[in-house]
Amino acid sequence: MRPILMKGHERPLTFLKYNREGDLLFSCAKDHTPTVWFADNGERLGTYRGHNGAVWCCDVSQTGESVLTIKGPQGRINRAVWGPLNKTIISAGEDAVIRIWDSETGQLLKESDKETGHQKTVTSLLKSADGSHFLTGSLDKSAKLWDSRTLTLIKTYVTERPVNACAISPLLDHVVLGGGQDASHVTTTDRRAGKFEAKFFHKILQEEIGGVKGHFGPINALAFNPDGRSFSSGGEDGYVRLHHFDPDYFNIKM
Repeated sequence: MRPILMKGHERPLTFLKYNREGDLLFSCAKDHTPTVWFADNGERLGTYRGHNGAVWCCDVSQTGESVLTIKGPQGRINRAVWGPLNKTIISAGEDAVIRIWDSETGQLLKESDKETGHQKTVTSLLKSADGSHFLTGSLDKSAKLWDSRTLTLIKTYVTERPVNACAISPLLDHVVLGGGQDASHVTTTDRRAGKFEAKFFHKILQEEIGGVKGHFGPINALAFNPDGRSFSSGGEDGYVRLHHFDPDYFNIKM
């Protein structure tokens, strides 16, 4: 699997997202210029100008007016996604707590249990293709799979590095995690010691099944193409890497 290298950002990547059809890839970074790429060949289609600071997240289609504002009890909310039927909003952030809110009233409905939940900042939150469950990644060196309605913990994936990004395959029972040594310490080590690979786990068995190397700094963003046949990664080095899976990937046996 030889990646396509896409250089369009001058600062570390923060977020990646495909459109519904899977033919476009949107990237955000700390350089305040979101960028859109063709997902098949990595050619840059254009950029969005107007921000004056880091862009942490984006969505493909938005309205200009805010209809509801939700504030977390402590710290910044790093990620938020719609729950089932858009009746709820699921959020996570610096205080390590996963919360479910009523999308009409903003009322807090559920919180993750402190014993089974994350112990450090939640950096990433992605829901499955059918919306029935979602995956979170944390600086506590783990990722967790949750039920979208009940907030029941389903699975836990343990790694040896802080998790900055995670994603769920829409095609196979796989999840991918990325992260690495903290950016402030990157210059003190090489990329092998920093653990900058994207690691794949079996979603059900929770076992590691492989990894993809390439970045020279921590991985900050991951996304699967909606067809499940490729994925992209963005790192502290400012590069987006587009990976098309080899045929052998679809024949992995556990």
